[in-house]
Amino acid sequence: MPDAGPDRATARKAIALLTGAAGFTEHRPPPSPLPPDGPLGWAGYDAARERASARTGEEESVLYGTGVVGDRACVLLSFEFGFLGGSLGRQTGDRLAAAYELALARRLPLVALVATGGSRMQEGMIALTQLQRVAAASVRLRAAGLPQIAVVRDPTTGGGWATVGAGADVVLALPGAQVGFAGSRVRPPDADPYAYSAEGQFEAGQVDAVVPADELTAAVTHWLRALGPHEDLPAAPVPRALSVAGAPVPRALSAGGTESAAGAGTGAGAGTGAGAGTGAGAGTGAGAAKGSGAGTGPGAGTPSAADSGPAVPLPETGREAVARARDPRRPRAEAYLADYFAVRLPLHGDRSGSTDPGLLCGFGLRGDGQPVAYVAQCGTPTRPAGYRAAARTIRLADRLGVPVLTLVDTPGAANDAGAERAGAGAAIADTFAAVAAARVPVTTLVIGEGGSGGALALAAPDNTHVTVDSYFSVIAPELAAAILKRPPSETGATADQLRLRPQDLVDLGFARSIVG
Repeated sequence: MPDAGPDRATARKAIALLTGAAGFTEHRPPPSPLPPDGPLGWAGYDAARERASARTGEEESVLYGTGVVGDRACVLLSFEFGFLGGSLGRQTGDRLAAAYELALARRLPLVALVATGGSRMQEGMIALTQLQRVAAASVRLRAAGLPQIAVVRDPTTGGGWATVGAGADVVLALPGAQVGFAGSRVRPPDADPYAYSAEGQFEAGQVDAVVPADELTAAVTHWLRALGPHEDLPAAPVPRALSVAGAPVPRALSAGGTESAAGAGTGAGAGTGAGAGTGAGAGTGAGAAKGSGAGTGPGAGTPSAADSGPAVPLPETGREAVARARDPRRPRAEAYLADYFAVRLPLHGDRSGSTDPGLLCGFGLRGDGQPVAYVAQCGTPTRPAGYRAAARTIRLADRLGVPVLTLVDTPGAANDAGAERAGAGAAIADTFAAVAAARVPVTTLVIGEGGSGGALALAAPDNTHVTVDSYFSVIAPELAAAILKRPPSETGATADQLRLRPQDLVDLGFARSIVG
């Protein structure tokens, strides 16, 4: 790619792209000179460093300091690929470690602009062990609840990708960038180059988003607002229910069967008022406007003309509850998320080489600016990659102190042979564990099918709410009838026996309120 392109910008231009007029204050670690020709005495190494410095104007392959992106202060580090291919030597490690420590000392998020070919061979094992230093510094920052964002530029390979890049909480990539552990000169000659591209890594679930350079400042700003650091955020408000047409449902029914206005139940923790309301664990609602990845809608917490309409009736039978949940016209997760958030910031993939398009994960900003992490099933059987992505999202939110919203809607976990080989049981177990261990409040709304353990893994044990067109069951009524050797004509009676209707779920103590 041409040197003038945004993906081959210098380290300082990459920083300026994000900070703009806000500027950047460079820091330097204490001097720690190398022996002549480096730790290995590699002939010509000093001369190579001098040429690199003369060519780039930099003393090393990394520079770091403090700056402001949008309206958020952060520590920035940026690789200079023109300095010996952005490689990591001992003095590079000094700067990287100092950048992480600066973020820790000032309690600021870290934004890394990565462009590197990996470890510097002229320094041998001394260079390679810098990866351990970076990993240790990253762990300290993670333990302090401070976020790390990586923007991978062209190229990002080797140990730099495997630590500063892939080790970040959120990984953004510039279009067309070469991204991968194996650089172009060390991979098999017949290797598919797409696998080593930003787009290929996104497809494999290793990159969260591919972001054009002219959209990067806005994207990083949104992520910094969402990830914090934050202090004592309230629980995620319960979403309002949506009608078949996508508008808010006129009324909601609480656990006691009474009506409340504008789509938020009055059960424990549900609150009252337009869409979100007030009360234990509810917070206040604000309109969700058009934004990055959010779409448009009436806005979360905004009253509609339908608010004075009649209450939506509850299903009279178990069969009716199942039919309503399976109705293809019913609003799905995408509609709920668009209504709930002003800005959505997806997390993509399980970081193990797979994705599940039937499960949406990420962080979002509501109209009032409150950050909420979300995990949403889309009505399909959830695959192991989806559960792993869900666990990743919940644990990240927990570490950063961000409340979590889960939307449950699945007939159950994927049960094909491929899902078993991909570790379905372990992935579901890990999701149960992530929810159980969460210290931040988790709010769940069942918006459709609640199919057995594959749905329960994402349900908050003490803060689950249900819509009028949902059900939850230990097993699908058709399968239960088959196991009991009942004829198909008795499926409806079996559904009634399972007590899977919304009102049954409240009576059983599983759900706190019925929304809509």
